[in-house]
Amino acid sequence: MSCVRVGLGEQSYDIVIEPGAIRNAAEYLGSYIRGRRLVIVTERNVADYVLPMLSEGLKDVALETIVLDPGEGTKSWHQLERLCDGLLNAGIERSDHIVALGGGVIGDLTGFAAAVIKRGCHFIQIPTSLLAQVDSSVGGKTAINCRAGKNLIGAFHQPVLVLIDPETLDTLPPREMRAGYAEVVKYGLIGDFAFFEWCEANAASLIAGDRTSQMKAIETSVRAKAAIVEADERETLDRRALLNLGHTFGHALEAETGFSDRLLHGEAVAAGMALAFRYSARLGYCTKQDAERVSAHLRAVGLPEGPAAAGVEAKGSTLVGHMLHDKKMTGGTLPFILVRGIGQAYVDKSVSLADVAEFLDADAL
Repeated sequence: MSCVRVGLGEQSYDIVIEPGAIRNAAEYLGSYIRGRRLVIVTERNVADYVLPMLSEGLKDVALETIVLDPGEGTKSWHQLERLCDGLLNAGIERSDHIVALGGGVIGDLTGFAAAVIKRGCHFIQIPTSLLAQVDSSVGGKTAINCRAGKNLIGAFHQPVLVLIDPETLDTLPPREMRAGYAEVVKYGLIGDFAFFEWCEANAASLIAGDRTSQMKAIETSVRAKAAIVEADERETLDRRALLNLGHTFGHALEAETGFSDRLLHGEAVAAGMALAFRYSARLGYCTKQDAERVSAHLRAVGLPEGPAAAGVEAKGSTLVGHMLHDKKMTGGTLPFILVRGIGQAYVDKSVSLADVAEFLDADAL
């Protein structure tokens, strides 16, 4: 077992990483039950494959389950209303703990519902996808999408526990594993060149299911994110913003595809990171060799490294139009996460969106 502490004063919590943890959930969740029942929020696919494991691990606990539809479309006003009504009908109290069992969509939606129900309830993250395990379950960002863009309605609401069981990854299709891997290699690209080199050597075995590689990737990723969250919980000091590498480009690609399964979030982030490196090279901030090395690695693991590879044929001006709805816009300026090399990301607040549009039109990938 590995345990990573997120130190946030009274809001501090543990991230427990342990194969088989779900089947022994009572050991980890016992102190949060206090003789009451648990309300579990999940989605249909997870309910079929993972919920039975959790039920086995909590066989002496009264469970109430709310099952939602899978997919990015669930992060919506309609589904938030449905979830809140379900939680209230279940008689949820502020001292209860809502369990988010699923990938990033379920974690984001459930966390936001927990933040607003009765002005704030406790919640526990049990992430079942690689993307959620290494990124979205940690840090307290919760949100839904709306017509204007992705994650524009939300709140910071920290979980009380994150319980990661790598065995749940065995239920994922290869496409989901690859999409989650994008958020793993991101930590190397942001600030850990040695970890990027490890990813180059071990990505294939990680995605194929090698447990040792998965444990290394998960622990390294959550330790990196925990340190960043501790230093800049609400993204006011430019430190946490580095986690958005690839996301400004990526969210625009997601918007163009209607936030649908045409393009998974991790796939969009992969394309966005490659674009961030190529744009940095265009500006002379990093070498073309570094940009190509990143693109080559993403191609090697089956991830898109640009709009065309992601199935997006929109003009640069169209994609920039989506960026104008980005939640990071401040005073009419959109900060970009650019790079000076692999493992050397930084926040750039001087980027011209007109130049970004021109770059996107000229980019051939």
